[in-house]
Amino acid sequence: MDIATIAGLVLGMIAIIMTITLDNGIGALLSFINIPSVFLVIGGGLASTMISYKLNDFLRMMKICSNIFSAKENSKEDMIRTLVELSNKARREGLLALEAEQGAIDDEFIKQSLQLVVDGVEPGTIREFMELELTNLESRHLLGRSIFKTMAAMFPSWGMLGTVVALINMLGQLDDPTTIGPAMAMALITTFYGSILANYVCNPVAEKLTIRSRSEIQLKEMIIEGILSIQAGENPRIMEHKLKTFLSPEQKTRYEELANSTAPAGAPAAGTA
Repeated sequence: MDIATIAGLVLGMIAIIMTITLDNGIGALLSFINIPSVFLVIGGGLASTMISYKLNDFLRMMKICSNIFSAKENSKEDMIRTLVELSNKARREGLLALEAEQGAIDDEFIKQSLQLVVDGVEPGTIREFMELELTNLESRHLLGRSIFKTMAAMFPSWGMLGTVVALINMLGQLDDPTTIGPAMAMALITTFYGSILANYVCNPVAEKLTIRSRSEIQLKEMIIEGILSIQAGENPRIMEHKLKTFLSPEQKTRYEELANSTAPAGAPAAGTA
């Protein structure tokens, strides 16, 4: 589970509840519950989003929502170790030996690329294939982000529409002072709901998807360089140094510690020739 997502949702909910109840008590929460406003803002926002996209794309939103709670990400440090091991094997036994390694690799991007290497495909063609995969991946990620960005724009708009509806109802019943309070409450609550959904849910989710997309694309760019280095017969140590440029200083430190702790006795430490 992604602790940051869960912690952010919990902290945001605490902030909202504390703000509402700090001066007026827990009973004040009831005044912020308005079922017609919920139907208008959520139903209207989802309806507008459905109109904007294909149904299959819209339904993917549920899968995307489940993914933001997952902390499963491929480690760049582990990926470099995998590529270095493949490079060493290719140097010792030849490129054809890589075919036997595909079954032990979970990453489909690497497996497909290795198969092209084993099949003797030209380096330029392999790069073109892998970069095309990246382009399509980025397009799918962009679609997921745009759905949440659209909802972030639609929910406040429907909140304002709810405010207009409530004000119209209020103006039509000014002769009955008892209706003014409930109508005004609905007018403000719909705007409140729209703002909460946009800034507490949709925009943060879209931003998290953006960050994860960049990370995954960078990882695959690193894989491209590694696979092409393996095909070119580049020295594994040279390839390792090149791939480490994709790591942050903290990731480089972790990689060195991990590599040194698992190196066989008498073997050179990571980063040394």
